[in-house]
Amino acid sequence: MRYLPKSDAERAAMLAEIGARSINDLFSVIPEEYRVRRDLDVPRQQAESEIISYFKAAGQKNATDYASFLGAGAYRHYRPVIIDSLVQRGEFLTSYTPYQAEITQGTLQAIFEFQTMIAELTGMDVANASMYDGSTGAAEAVLMAMRVTGRQKAVIARTVHPEYREVIATYLKHRDLPTSEVGYLSATGRVDLEALEAVVTDETACVLIQSPNFFGVIEDIPAIAEIAHKKGALLAVSIAEAVSLGVVRPPVEADIVSMEAQSFGVALSYGGPFCGVIAAKEQYLRQMPGRLAGQTVDADGNRGFVLTLSTREQHIRREKATSNICTNQALVALMATIFLTVYGKEGMRELAEQNLAKAHYASKTFSSMSGVTQLFTESPRFHEFVLQTDEAPAMWQKRLLEEKIVGGVELCRWYPELENATLWCATEVMPREVMDAAAKVLAAGLVEA
Repeated sequence: MRYLPKSDAERAAMLAEIGARSINDLFSVIPEEYRVRRDLDVPRQQAESEIISYFKAAGQKNATDYASFLGAGAYRHYRPVIIDSLVQRGEFLTSYTPYQAEITQGTLQAIFEFQTMIAELTGMDVANASMYDGSTGAAEAVLMAMRVTGRQKAVIARTVHPEYREVIATYLKHRDLPTSEVGYLSATGRVDLEALEAVVTDETACVLIQSPNFFGVIEDIPAIAEIAHKKGALLAVSIAEAVSLGVVRPPVEADIVSMEAQSFGVALSYGGPFCGVIAAKEQYLRQMPGRLAGQTVDADGNRGFVLTLSTREQHIRREKATSNICTNQALVALMATIFLTVYGKEGMRELAEQNLAKAHYASKTFSSMSGVTQLFTESPRFHEFVLQTDEAPAMWQKRLLEEKIVGGVELCRWYPELENATLWCATEVMPREVMDAAAKVLAAGLVEA
């Protein structure tokens, strides 16, 4: 009765009200062949303590003790313990949305600080109060550029995360908004500038690139911006690895920046929830999706915070809305805010430098072995790199898993031309001994071959 709380008398009253004599009368419209007359084959009921023990045992089956070289848009970084201590406070964890400014000043200030730090990091004038994730942020950046320019076409680089491109295609599928893709140079892994110049026209609303791109390579943003702006198009830059901004020059030439802030203290959590970002130049403020928190003063001159320019469907007429009502991850954005506050400017730089050093050591160690070639070495990169092996990835992946190590992401799934190529990532939490162990496993297979 815990989950079906109605008494027999209440059920009888309900049946009488609708004119049914019994439950069987109620379900008489269901053909006999679809009715179950036997007892269901389900486990016996369990006490709460037994249920907790069951799920603890099941959780221990998760491969939490594996070292991982996976990246590709979701990154393992150290999470300061203070993050969970603060975001689990009741006033943050249970709050819905800060409509009543007079009783939600804490949440509004946290959002305002988040926007401020994101704007500083990206080199943009203004940032919103977060999106669902990096993929939806990239899609919203494309739609935003179309609203700003009044044009209906977009050019998207193949070096943008493949799953981001799939999300964008889903957004545009039923809106009859055509997109074109531009390829990359095999030597550098960067956008092919000649091909880009050929495909951008007077009808192009925006050029969307990613930097560091899906291969970990840093794009030539000033050159790409010049090509886009020459045709009156906007440049949107997607950033999948936010920690890169600790050392990589922000994309100040861009008009719109979309970013995944998961690396800022947000746990991987088997894929989400994550934290997307939209930032832009001030003249495009009114076309930004989502909502913004603004700073003001009250009647007595005291500093305060409010929601402002919230052009969502629940606030204004649908045809004038810049996004739907569900576009914010405020609690997850708070995690990013705490992370950035804890690290500060110098800490962010040191963290990024550690990532660079780990990736440099790993790429140098792996590519020094015969049968392993590092691709796109002519370009600067952050903490991801592409390796091409003589041996099929499935072979050495199996050996690595036996050592409780997860290797890189196979790229031929999205890039058929990159056969036997894998994308590897090494962040600050990757121990050097694990990198050495992975190198030995790869080398062993090459010797056997």
